Amino acid sequence: MGVLWVAVKAQPHVFTVSVLASALYAAMTVASAQVLGWATEEVVLPAFESGRTTAGALAGAATAIVGVALLKAIGVAGRRFYAGLMQYRLQAEYRRAVTRQYLRLPLAWHHRHPAGQLLSNANADVEAVWAPIAPLPMAVGVVFMLLIASVSILLTDLVIAGVAFLVFPAIALINVVYQRRLSPVATRAQQLRAEVSEVAHESFEGGLVIKTLGREASETARFAERAEELRDANVAVGRIRGLFDPVLEALPSLGVLAVLLAGSVRLETGAMSPGDLVNVAYLFTLLSWPIRALGWVLGELPRSVVGWERVRGVLDATGSLPYGEGSLDGSGGATSLEVREVRFAYEAAPPDGGADGGDGRPVLHDVSFAASPGRTIAVVGPTGSGKSTLTSLLVRLVDPADGSVLLDGTDLREVERGGVAATAALVPQQTFLFDDTVRGNVTLGLDVPDDRVWEALRLAQAEGFVAALPDGLDTRIGERGATLSGGQRQRLALARALVRRPRLLVMDDATSSVDPQVEARILQNLREARSGGEGGGDGGATVVVVAYRKATIALADEVVYMEHGRVVARGTHTELLERSAGYRDLVNAYERAEAEQQAIEGGEEALT
Repeated sequence: MGVLWVAVKAQPHVFTVSVLASALYAAMTVASAQVLGWATEEVVLPAFESGRTTAGALAGAATAIVGVALLKAIGVAGRRFYAGLMQYRLQAEYRRAVTRQYLRLPLAWHHRHPAGQLLSNANADVEAVWAPIAPLPMAVGVVFMLLIASVSILLTDLVIAGVAFLVFPAIALINVVYQRRLSPVATRAQQLRAEVSEVAHESFEGGLVIKTLGREASETARFAERAEELRDANVAVGRIRGLFDPVLEALPSLGVLAVLLAGSVRLETGAMSPGDLVNVAYLFTLLSWPIRALGWVLGELPRSVVGWERVRGVLDATGSLPYGEGSLDGSGGATSLEVREVRFAYEAAPPDGGADGGDGRPVLHDVSFAASPGRTIAVVGPTGSGKSTLTSLLVRLVDPADGSVLLDGTDLREVERGGVAATAALVPQQTFLFDDTVRGNVTLGLDVPDDRVWEALRLAQAEGFVAALPDGLDTRIGERGATLSGGQRQRLALARALVRRPRLLVMDDATSSVDPQVEARILQNLREARSGGEGGGDGGATVVVVAYRKATIALADEVVYMEHGRVVARGTHTELLERSAGYRDLVNAYERAEAEQQAIEGGEEALT
């Protein structure tokens, strides 16, 4: 009832109109029984007794019946239209609310919740929450109808009323048992819907891995297992509904039979008239279907409550990134960057699917370094040293547990909403492209002229292959850029960042799929732009690049070397080669591996 009250408060005017229409239908349903009883008493029986009737009597009866039917039809149309309007408005409102919450919550929260579950929250769970809304006005009208019918039956005959009223407690009792049996089964089915969505989403996302490793059969089996569990849960729900629905359908009919049996006895004794018996019996016949509307609402309530709990779990989630009122508006030149004693740990996944997990293993420990405006910093370290986590902190995808990140001397937590995104751009390690045109993927809705798009493509060394595409900037590149190579996708992702002319550019191994010659040209273009060259804005950008190749690292003004989440050495590439054995071993190992790979590829080309 609490969930339904939320709906009523959200759409009070629409709900009121739909209930009034339902009340009109209810009143006319009872009125139709009264009219039929009156027609039987005043028109039909006199016609049988005299063998004829008058045109006026027939016209009066027909007018009364048609008038009641017309008003009933108006009530049905109004109830259905406004109930549907209320339901769809609520679904749209809560889908938007859930989506807004997804965008508001930080990445740390998303890391703990599978994408399939989030899709289920926004779709299946929202639909389940408001499934009872369509029959709700009808159910409210039925309550009104039952009140009118009860008064009508009581005024007609107290004995018949006593027999008839035995039906209503029986329906209420059966519904209570029904809900208690159905609720846990419906809860399990709703959870399994989310799990099926999770497995399906993972299968789609990992399609390339599944196919290249020949795991189609095992993945199909994994999906089939969850789908079969969902099937069994839905069958269990259907079995319970199939057991109770016929009983709920039969009770009003049994009530009619009981009324006719008791009424026949009352007729013999002269305690009631035939018109009164027709009135009561027909009234029960009409009530048999509307009473089911109560069952529909009650039948949907278990799923509705489960869906509401899952949706509220999202809407009540905490962990948003609060914004301040500070501004990063600069003169258009590169920004200064300072990282002060930053510590960070990912939250552990919730052990039982709850909203929050505990503190996880620390990833960064007291990380500190600084970059003057326009400088290039290379962040180097072995796998798992915290480099990618650091890049997320630099553009405030997450906040540090301790310490601070400052741009132009301002802590990012004090910057107004949108301020960091307008100043800094991240080119992540994993490239994501939309099923859109090249222009759409580069601009992502930013209103910039095409010459600026082409300039960003030139800086990213993507101008040549884009110009060669069938429709140039208007070429659709498929889902996740399926029609492009890995290097081409990375260059488009880099152009997406550059077209915004950021004052801080953060590149997380963003050119790993690009051959060394192209990467060198890209970095040279960035250096020229940083110096105030064409397309880079006034003074270009401060650049932080996670790098592995020695040639890339050598272009940086300073290198920050990390191990186990700590900065263990800083300096130029040459200085670190001399004084840091770990750094020297790492970059030399990368260089040897790359040289061996190039030798293997060269040998294969020679053989062909």
